[in-house]
Amino acid sequence: MKFFIDTADLDEIKELADTGLLDGVTTNPSLIAKSGGNILDVIAGICEIVSGPVSAEITATEVDMMLEEAEILGSIASNVTIKVPLTVNGLKTCKLLREQNKMVNVTLCFSASQALLAAKAGATYISPFVGRIDDVGGNGMDLIDEIVGIYSQYPGIKTEVLVASVRHPLHVIEAAKIGADVVTLPPSVLRQLFSHPLTDKGLTAFLDDWRKTGQSIIEQSKTRA
Repeated sequence: MKFFIDTADLDEIKELADTGLLDGVTTNPSLIAKSGGNILDVIAGICEIVSGPVSAEITATEVDMMLEEAEILGSIASNVTIKVPLTVNGLKTCKLLREQNKMVNVTLCFSASQALLAAKAGATYISPFVGRIDDVGGNGMDLIDEIVGIYSQYPGIKTEVLVASVRHPLHVIEAAKIGADVVTLPPSVLRQLFSHPLTDKGLTAFLDDWRKTGQSIIEQSKTRA
């Protein structure tokens, strides 16, 4: 499963990209606004850090303007993925962009029927929002299971299921079990995946034992040289 990070914070992206774990980045107008930067500069900065897909969302709602914004965003770098909403005009735009062989992430998906339409429009990625479904009393992972199951019935569907609105590590594990292609998660959730109290406890014990020996690997190597 591929890991994307859901942020427009360049410092966060750089720090996590250095781990080698990031396959891409997703942004949205809210994240861009939170960053305080110019959208074009922010997307360009992200693309300099990450070689994988970088989702940049258009804000227009009419097809002509959507395509114009897509052209501007797509000109920033070859790895920009145009993000469009799951509306009639969004799917029209998706189809036209895919005919130009441009990557498209269809966002704000909340049902399997919407996901099927996005696949028919040729979407590169479909982004179901699991956390927001959970927030209103539903089960977001049931939707992921349903979409993955439907897509698997049709070899011609190449759309990847990108699990979005991830709130906690369990969402990531459940998505992996189901077989989702991608998960995009906030930096805080990605860091939680590293953490386990037994790892911390074990490392502390190992280091304490090593300190008692008075040895240093680097110093030992110098004496052997």
